[in-house]
Amino acid sequence: MKSPAALVRTAIAALDSVPYSVIALIARAATFSVFIRSGTQKLSDWSSTLLLFQNEYHTPVLPPVIAAYTATAMELGCSSLILVGLATRVSTLLLLGMTATIQLFIYPDAWPTHIQWLAFMILIVLRGPGAWSLDALIGPRLLGRESTANA
Repeated sequence: MKSPAALVRTAIAALDSVPYSVIALIARAATFSVFIRSGTQKLSDWSSTLLLFQNEYHTPVLPPVIAAYTATAMELGCSSLILVGLATRVSTLLLLGMTATIQLFIYPDAWPTHIQWLAFMILIVLRGPGAWSLDALIGPRLLGRESTANA
């Protein structure tokens, strides 16, 4: 029978053997789920969305109607790109920028939620989408170099 320390070492070794691509896929799916829901909710009642942007979501620069279209397009478009792993880092940075705008100017007390989003999104920005992504598949061809995707 194994000692408790040996069991812990075995468990840690098993956890360490999980490929980064699995972790990245989970982070990409989490990002997708947060933002696709928000985007589809906006589309489901567009008149209410416009009213929210006019009366509650006061963005610092954009007029309300443009902000509504921009936010919805980013939530739907960027989240979908992130899920399939295409232009992943750029798309994630755009959503992080939108989240920062929401945090700073619209809902400053929402940091407990936003910091959770940051946790899985920063992983994608810093480490990339992983080997199970379109970026890993076509990126090296576009950039003329070998793949650097993490396994």
